[in-house]
Amino acid sequence: MAEIIRMPKLSDTMTEGVVSQWHKKIGDTVKNGELLADIETDKATMEFESFQEGVLLYIGVDKGKAAPVDSILAIVGKKGEDVNPLIESEKKKAAAPASNGATQSPSPETAKSDGGRVETPKADAAKAPQAEKAAEAPAQVNAAIPNSTMPENGRSKASPLAKRLAIERHINIGSIRGSGDGGRVIKRDIEGFAPGAMTVQATEGYTDEPVSQMRKTIAKRLSESKFTAPHFYLTMEIEMDEMMKAREAINAVASVKISFNDIIVKAAAQALREHPGVNATWRGDTIRYYKHIHIGVAVAVSEGLLVPVIRFADTKTLSQISQQTKDFTQKAKDKKLQPADWEGNTFTISNLGMFGIDEFTAIINPPDSCIMAIGGIRGAALVRNGQLVPGNIMKVTLSCDHRIVDGVTGSKFLQTFRKYMEYPVLLFGINSI
Repeated sequence: MAEIIRMPKLSDTMTEGVVSQWHKKIGDTVKNGELLADIETDKATMEFESFQEGVLLYIGVDKGKAAPVDSILAIVGKKGEDVNPLIESEKKKAAAPASNGATQSPSPETAKSDGGRVETPKADAAKAPQAEKAAEAPAQVNAAIPNSTMPENGRSKASPLAKRLAIERHINIGSIRGSGDGGRVIKRDIEGFAPGAMTVQATEGYTDEPVSQMRKTIAKRLSESKFTAPHFYLTMEIEMDEMMKAREAINAVASVKISFNDIIVKAAAQALREHPGVNATWRGDTIRYYKHIHIGVAVAVSEGLLVPVIRFADTKTLSQISQQTKDFTQKAKDKKLQPADWEGNTFTISNLGMFGIDEFTAIINPPDSCIMAIGGIRGAALVRNGQLVPGNIMKVTLSCDHRIVDGVTGSKFLQTFRKYMEYPVLLFGINSI
């Protein structure tokens, strides 16, 4: 009997998937455990193996197309088996909730008589090509160009004096609208001509690109966060001179290069250990305070943002944090992160300092109660012992969910974080490097 293979839910936030590649075609034999397709989720592109055996009778989602979780991905069964009853049954199930009087749109799928591929009908098919062309063609904007003084024979209508003045002033006389008889260019037209006032012909244009699964999820989750969690923000300046010296000394002996971001992760983890009220999640009727510290580190990729998680960050050395961050960054760019790599964060750090950003505010990454935005290190004039001296500062901004974290709680956390960043000796021991 034919069996339906449904679009799997490959991550906790996945609502639909895009088939980026089919490894089987209709008529091929499919075995249990064989690679069937590559599916792009909101986080990564993952290989999907079949749990059924048989002949691939029907493909429900074309390559490059999206489909909701639990919709028909494919149907396998015996060779020549009719899949139309299964497809019709699925249509009726999908249509049932909408049968309460609302006008139903045409069914999105209609099976061919040979029981193979299902085609998606398109309304007004004849009009579609015309509509596409209309959408793609840039609109011509004819700016208010003065009437040209250049007649069909190629000779301009202008007085001899006007021609001489135009040559002296390097003016194209053909671009000037004359005010004399019959549009003749005269002396005052040349003298009143302003090159900056010339108008040109321009075109408008745009390109529409489909929204990736990752971008859809970013839009959905961060919109929910921004409009559900009442955000407030705390900003603090941190003197970085001592930490800059400490990092230079550490990199002289460390097995891997330690970045400022690695140090920030370590300092934040230690501060969270002292302030468990920040290491928490809102759960409606309860607030969950975590005993473990898993720090998410925002990583930019071509399609958006991923947040792999450094687990038990407070127990790791700087070298371990550095190596794991580098591994996650490469896997994120290669779309090879797995759900276990991005799930379970209790706190998040977003660092744009390397892009020359002095300070910014970040949107809380659910389900965390806080996210810390890190700006760049820059030179500044500092007052020490009543004297103005040169130094280096870094600004950090803590975005807090006011349902969980109050102003004093967030401020105390930042004070502790600053203490570790300004006095490296309090943060580092031989076992931390």
